[in-house]
Amino acid sequence: MENKISYFSGKKVLVSGAGGFIGSRLVEKLVLNGAKVKAFLRYSSRPEFGNLAFLQEEVFNEIEIIRGDLEDFAAVRDAMQGVEIVIHLGALISIPYSYLHPVENVRTNVLGTMNVLEACREKGTKLIHTSTSEVYGSALRVPIDEEHPLQAQSPYSASKIAADKLVESYVRSFDLPSITVRPFNTYGPGQSNRAVIPTIITQALSSNQVHLGMLESKRDFTYLDDTVEGFLKAAMAEKWDGEVYNLGTGSEVSIGEIAQLIFDYLQVKPEIIIDQERLRPEKSEVLRLLSDNRKAAQELGWKPKVSLKDGLALTIEWIRQNLKRYLPKEYGR
Repeated sequence: MENKISYFSGKKVLVSGAGGFIGSRLVEKLVLNGAKVKAFLRYSSRPEFGNLAFLQEEVFNEIEIIRGDLEDFAAVRDAMQGVEIVIHLGALISIPYSYLHPVENVRTNVLGTMNVLEACREKGTKLIHTSTSEVYGSALRVPIDEEHPLQAQSPYSASKIAADKLVESYVRSFDLPSITVRPFNTYGPGQSNRAVIPTIITQALSSNQVHLGMLESKRDFTYLDDTVEGFLKAAMAEKWDGEVYNLGTGSEVSIGEIAQLIFDYLQVKPEIIIDQERLRPEKSEVLRLLSDNRKAAQELGWKPKVSLKDGLALTIEWIRQNLKRYLPKEYGR
């Protein structure tokens, strides 16, 4: 492991959405750096831990697991007892799912964030809020800086814009100490095939056909550990006055190009099938996302380190070893 970051030694941190793809890796990094971590997981009658189940036993045993629902203010408030920093990742993140269940998206992403804000306000707790590059919609100019207009092109992005604006309102109205980080298309080991890179990999490993949506859309793919490093850098920031930081590489690649990179690595030549079910409604499709990450570099000292080639190799090998946990033929919403 890299040298420990002394800032986190003994620091009491609550992570919502801790069982998720990014949240679980963040929890691991915090524990390894000496933080006292509470992991907030959505309650289920089944003893499931999401991606936390992949952590080494000695790391997992250091985590305090708290079950609850972001829509329950009492559960959120109680989870914050004794906490210094809340890192709020809990959300419904699937765009296709938001078309089917927009009300559930709003309840979780908007009301859930409101409950986190109210609890932080009541307890005087610092907040790192997780946004998404999807709030920008299709780029009106590139690279996209933090001042780019926000465009709601799906119920999911609308719910995240609302959550972002709630955070802004609490900063302006109540001086709530907060920072918003805005990751661009994070990928890496442990991601579900709801996301496009695992979708391509799992199908390419198990079939001679790969079903995809629009191939021309361009994205700024950021490796998991780089995104997590951005959260850690944000937590160590001096300013907590509502600043927003893009976490992206500053480079873009189309879905078709990313598919070819994966095929080349695997040395396969599957047929690409354009699947109508995987296409977004025309006006909802985000055609281009390319980050301007200069603000994060200048103010947080954050820069991505993992190349797309290396990140894809790490992701492919992890999925290859864990292919049984995926359902390649099923469209992961």
